[in-house]
Amino acid sequence: MSISRKYGRTYHYPFSPGTTSDDRINHGYWKQIEAINNVVHTEKLDGENTCISKIGVFARSHATPTRHPWANYLKEKWTWLKRDLGDLEIFGENLYAIHSIEYQKLNQHFFVFGVRDKDQWLSWEETKFYANLMDFPTVPEISLVKPTQEKEYKNEILTLTNNSSTLQSIDANSKAPCLMEGIVTRNSNAYAVNDFAQNVFKYVRKDHVKTDEHWTRNWKRAALLSERSTTCGK
Repeated sequence: MSISRKYGRTYHYPFSPGTTSDDRINHGYWKQIEAINNVVHTEKLDGENTCISKIGVFARSHATPTRHPWANYLKEKWTWLKRDLGDLEIFGENLYAIHSIEYQKLNQHFFVFGVRDKDQWLSWEETKFYANLMDFPTVPEISLVKPTQEKEYKNEILTLTNNSSTLQSIDANSKAPCLMEGIVTRNSNAYAVNDFAQNVFKYVRKDHVKTDEHWTRNWKRAALLSERSTTCGK
């Protein structure tokens, strides 16, 4: 039994090519988008979905706090954050361990994409406020959009995802430049936890995943930008 409620399943846009057999597609996305005043497109980063709450640091399973070694740095920060969190749960991408994409411009390893307060997901502005308060960056914000026409909306996403990451992405295996993993779209306003599937959507590029079930045996730490600069200067 979970001691913390997991992050909701994010459904793919019907035109998202990076789906697998386990993924779900939101075929009725446009009616839901039309009901939202403004959405914000953010970059989908290639890390581990991680939650920080007063209980502990969770990844994937919320039955018990994570024991993954690449989350140890977050557990250290949690020791002095936990007393101030109250009912807030901070969700973000943990990029400490390299997955399929290696980022060249990381100033930190944890990027916030959502803040939950009991049965409510906070607005994007509130999310950025709390992330800044706790000295975390948010996932790169690409654009704030007021949806009008479905065709234009779809074309914009396809155009946006045909770019490299804001954090400068390279393929972890070949070391060649690569496109961003994708985009996560969310209602810019607050919404109920039970309405998650009608307020969050994603696009993932084709053939993104290059890791297998054994990658954790030989995982590597992602270097920060300051460390890369130091190395280059020697």
